[in-house]
Amino acid sequence: MSALAGELAQAASIVARVAAGASLADMPKQSPALIDLTHGTLRRYGRVQAIVRELSHRPRGDAMVEALLWCAIYALESARYSDHAVVDQAVRACAALERWTSKGYVNAVLRGYLRQRASLEARILRDPEARYQHPRWWVDLLTEAYPKDWRAVLEAGNSHPPMCLRVNRRRSNVADCLASLQAAGLRARQIGERALLLERAVPVQRLPGFAQGHVSVQDLGAQRAVHCLDLADGQRVLDACAAPGGKAGHILEDADVELIALEADAKRVERLAANLARLALHASILHQDCTQVAAWWDGKPFDRVLADVPCSASGIARRHPDVKWLRRRGDLEGFARRQGEILDALWRVLRPGGKLLYATCSVFPQENDAVIDAFVGRSAAGGAQALRLPLADGGEAQWLPDAERDGFYYALIQKH
Repeated sequence: MSALAGELAQAASIVARVAAGASLADMPKQSPALIDLTHGTLRRYGRVQAIVRELSHRPRGDAMVEALLWCAIYALESARYSDHAVVDQAVRACAALERWTSKGYVNAVLRGYLRQRASLEARILRDPEARYQHPRWWVDLLTEAYPKDWRAVLEAGNSHPPMCLRVNRRRSNVADCLASLQAAGLRARQIGERALLLERAVPVQRLPGFAQGHVSVQDLGAQRAVHCLDLADGQRVLDACAAPGGKAGHILEDADVELIALEADAKRVERLAANLARLALHASILHQDCTQVAAWWDGKPFDRVLADVPCSASGIARRHPDVKWLRRRGDLEGFARRQGEILDALWRVLRPGGKLLYATCSVFPQENDAVIDAFVGRSAAGGAQALRLPLADGGEAQWLPDAERDGFYYALIQKH
């Protein structure tokens, strides 16, 4: 069996599991070629499903065969392989998946796609999920929230994510890092104070200075957090949902502070510790749920609190394309409830006059302005008024995803 047949079979197995409700995060580590097939298929999930529905003359049957067809159609549309090779290798992949009797069906559907490609396009574009490659409810919410920008947000969600680096000012500088990248044959340009955007993504092992902590991989939108946190040397700072550690590392690079980093997931605690160790930075890392204040707080209030809360991840869906199809509209209510609980808990540990930065990687107002407005209203009744402040960079709270950055939301609140 050739490499492509094996990769198509593996990709089909992974995509079928996602279609059944599993997360890509729970899958074994994948090769770059396999990542391209799985992530690319899931970015186009609505489209490839619609194509197979149009071409198939039988009711939806074997989930594994369906997933193989979705992956093969993505491979055909990617133009990375010849049409003949994809059809031939997809048929061979049936054997690897022990779907020997489906060889003729797979061959017929894929050859039908190649014959009808032009007419298919007009037919499937009548389906919003096929046209925009997002669930219908997702399209509806974005249309309502961003009447002028919703198409651009959807297009960004279907694109390949940018790879951005954060320069560690304690160990290097932008000019030296740019020179090192150029010497390694990697093209990049500066897009933020200490942010470098690579022309194309590469494995971190190829990044000069990465192992030595000179740079970290962090999206420009995520780097905005520390710029908005209003840090100063000597402060006591809490990173309440700290893994994998990108923002924690940025805090420690930016100011000499006492940092306490909380994380509820044991495996993610290990990743947090490893990331800080690579940067040779220190924080008090606690394996704790930030809402269980009595279990971890020593009673000494914090000057700054970063609440990078769990959310739908709708602003970074291109990095996690399974999210679009695993989420349900009703999930937003659950996220908002949890986000409110986190704010209420962390408000207790913030000193009077201190500032809390609320952060999500969501583009849905239900998790952003709605949560903050509700919290500010609750605080008025509780005695310690929450005062929402302008962000330090003067920008809008919501950054939408584009070619240079992901979608992030920030709100800075002072305990008045």
